[in-house]
Parts: sequence; C-alpha cells; structure tokens
Amino acid sequence: MAFPVGFGWGAATAAYQVEGGWDADGRGPSVWDTFSHQGGERVFKNQTGDVACGSYTLWEEDLKCIKQLGLTHYRFSLSWSRLLPDGTTGFINQKGIDYYNKIIDDLSANRVTPIVTLHHFDLPQALEDRGGWLAEATVESFEEYARFCFSAFGDRVKRWITINEPNTFALMAYDFGLFAPGVPHPGTGVYQAAHNLIKAHARAWHSYDSLFRKEQKGMVSLAIFSGWVEPADPTSVSDQEAAKRALAFHLDFFAKPIFVDGDYPEVVKSQVASMSQKQGYPSSRLPQFTEEEKRMIKGTADFFAVQYYSSRLVKYQENGKGELGVFHDAEIEIFPDPSWIGLDWVYVVPWGIRKLLKYIKDTYNNPVIYITENGFPQGDPASLDDTWRWEYFRQTFQELFKAIQLDKVDLKVYCAWSLLDNFEWNWGYSRRFGLFHVDFEDPARRRVPYTSAKEYAKVIRNNGLEGHP
Repeated sequence: MAFPVGFGWGAATAAYQVEGGWDADGRGPSVWDTFSHQGGERVFKNQTGDVACGSYTLWEEDLKCIKQLGLTHYRFSLSWSRLLPDGTTGFINQKGIDYYNKIIDDLSANRVTPIVTLHHFDLPQALEDRGGWLAEATVESFEEYARFCFSAFGDRVKRWITINEPNTFALMAYDFGLFAPGVPHPGTGVYQAAHNLIKAHARAWHSYDSLFRKEQKGMVSLAIFSGWVEPADPTSVSDQEAAKRALAFHLDFFAKPIFVDGDYPEVVKSQVASMSQKQGYPSSRLPQFTEEEKRMIKGTADFFAVQYYSSRLVKYQENGKGELGVFHDAEIEIFPDPSWIGLDWVYVVPWGIRKLLKYIKDTYNNPVIYITENGFPQGDPASLDDTWRWEYFRQTFQELFKAIQLDKVDLKVYCAWSLLDNFEWNWGYSRRFGLFHVDFEDPARRRVPYTSAKEYAKVIRNNGLEGHP
C-alpha cells in the first residue's frame, strides 16, 4: 500500500503549545500568556504555557524525536511576540531570530522540509491592547510581520502557512469567548475578526508574491480547520440543507473567498443578512468586501492546507428566538453519532477525511492538498502502549490511500498532530496528542515515544502501510 513517490510525512507543533520560555530573552507577552495568567479556571487547573515542553531550550531533544521518526516535513509556528515583542518591527528581538534560525538550519541539515506557520492563535498582547483582530490596523501589523519573516527566513523556508485555523480561532475567541483573548461578541465580533483575518492573509500572500517569490520560489497558504458533516436524517431535505450550511459556515467561509472569487458563500451572506434584519440591525452583521478587496483576496493560496480531526451529524435548528451566534445564524445543531468512539470533541471517523478531501477536490478545482494537522488525543495519565490509538491512525492512512488512488485527490503531505504532548489550549496538559510522551512533572521534560511513534516511523520508512487496504 505504497503512497506516491515523494509523499511527505510530517508532524506538527505550535509555539505557545511547546516552547515555554514565555518571558525569556526578550520575548513579549502574547494573548495566551495574559489569558492563562488570569486564571479563573478558563484553562484546566489554571495551567499555562509558561514552560510547556520547554522546546525553547530543548530544541535538540525535539530534533532527536524528528530524526527518530524519519520525518520528511516538520511544521512549527513562530512566536510573533518572541520575534517582535510589541508586535511591530519597531524593536526586533535578535534572540528570537537566532532560535528559529537554529531550528530551520538543523532541519535543513537533516533534509527535513520546514512548514512554518506565522500566526497560531498567539497574537502579541501589545496588538490586542490596540484592538486585536477586531481592529483593521492588525491587518497591516500582520502584513509587516509576514514581510519580516519572509525576509529573515525565506531563503530556507519554502512552505509557509500565514494563519492557523482562522475559522476555529474566530469562533472560539470571539463567538464563544473560550480562547484568548476571551472576549465573546456572539454574532458580531466573530465576523469582524474573520473579515480581518482573511484580509491579513491575502495581504501577506501579495507581499510574498510581489517581493519574495521570484527569488525564494516558495509557496504560501493558510490552514483551515474542517470536519466532515452528514445530515442527521439523510432523508430529510432540511437536514441535507443544514449540512451544506454547516460546511459553508466553517470551511467555505474562508476557502471560497481565497480560492474562488474573493467573497463569502451566498448562503452565508443570505442567512446572516436575514437574521440581522429580523433582529433589527440596520445592515448585515457580516461585513462586506469592497470590489477592490475581492480582487485582492481571490487566488491568494498556492496549495490547500486543511486540518481534520472528526466528523459530525447536522440537523436543522430554526433560530425562532433570533439568538446571536454563528450556529444560530446557520440554523444548525451539530452532534456526533452515538456509535462513534471519542474523547471530548474528537470522535474517530476516518472515512470523514476521505469525503472531505473529495469535497475539496471537487469544489476548489483539484488543488494540491496538504493535511497540516490530524490526530487523536489520549487522556492523562496516558499509556505508552497506545495500540488502540495507532489503529485510528492506521485507518486514517487507509482512507488517505483511497483518496489518492480512487478519488484522484492531489494529496502531497500529511502532518500528524502532534510531535509532542503539549499545552492543548483550554484542556491544558490533560489531553495528550503527542507521538512522544512528555513528562510535565519532570524538569527535564523527557520525551519518550508512544507505540504510535514507532509504528508511524515504519509507515514513513515504507512510504505507506504494509499489506493491503
């Protein structure tokens, strides 16, 4: 069951989740430092990323893990406030540049391709203080930061992700208020933030395209989170329509402007407009792109990066009371099939990833696709023998193989989340997604491979699963 020659096998991490060194060597605070330090049980047991996996001082240990697996690709993110403590190029932190240079150079020396994310949920607090992603000014700050990174690292980094899961981020931070900065504005802030995130991504892409691409010859995209959805009642037309709206509101909301025509899906625009009108708003709560902005946004991705964990059933849920929020605007209720196995929000539905890849292929003109995250959590304490978890990975790889061979999906890279157990946002250290176990009680933060790491190494060595699907 060999994958195509040259298929990329990777693993992913993100700065705030693994680095620690939160105030070391001139790093400025990010919104997650502020949010986690405020306590109030918003994070499990008020845990923080102050030390996390200690990767800021233990990069060599991470590199050993990468080499042990035999990865061809490693995805990590840059801490914006480690490089630019106040979020602007007014002061550049050389120690931050040195840290990432070492990572990039070591990866290159070991023939591992870096996939570098510029922004993974951790906006500098200084920019949050000036309005954060609700403010148009942050679009310009992000473009300036992106230009700085392309200039500093782009001679060696050829795969860039501008923004990690802008859809998850906008929803969790601004609709639910669960992620930093923890400021819920249901039905309003979520769309304002999303609007600015799309513009920021597009501006960064254009900067790369006009100033760096000719010399650096790299590729730039953004990573969109998407589950797969099925109608709760396959015979119900209203559930079928609800499932389409669910995809429109979370995947197509970002993908259609960027990959197709610079604008939001029609169903999203009509749903939010009609709800806004019923609620007495003078205009739609969903901001509009100008014609000039649509032209600027359209076509600003060089490959399609998607992050899949799970699937859901969807049913129509009328918003009779006119409540505010994305799910109310979409008039949907989402839930797992009771037969699916799961921990928290990750239900194991490997066939969903194949359906999602086929949808992306058919909807977005058969793009080159990178899966930049996919994984399965364990609770804490976790057994090093996670054979059952490996079975989920194995089933996933079978589905990817079918997607490539049968559906002719142009899938080039797969990155497991995550290289290491790490700080899983609101779950703190209580959820372990790592291929390597990290002992958070041990000052040395020892990394020990789970069974799944050893099995993944075999898959990488064989460029696929042994035997037949």
